Amino acid sequence: MPIKVLLHEKNELRLRVVGESHTALQMLRERLNNNSKVEYANYFPGHPELDDPEFYIRTSGKNASEKVLKDIVSGISSEFSSISL
Repeated sequence: MPIKVLLHEKNELRLRVVGESHTALQMLRERLNNNSKVEYANYFPGHPELDDPEFYIRTSGKNASEKVLKDIVSGISSEFSSISL
């Protein structure tokens, strides 16, 4: 999934997520908002046929937004990798 960085500051990160749907973005948003280091996380789908969704994260204090995002994504990835069918 290609990602374009639109804004990258210490406590803020805005990304354009190419070709992604509500499913993955909703799970990511929920996990981020349940994290104590995150003040706010949300995604904005835009027009379904014209726009790729944008994802926004704002962290609190000295918590770097990029590190918090990577930690959450790593946790999700490890959860799915341990699934056996």
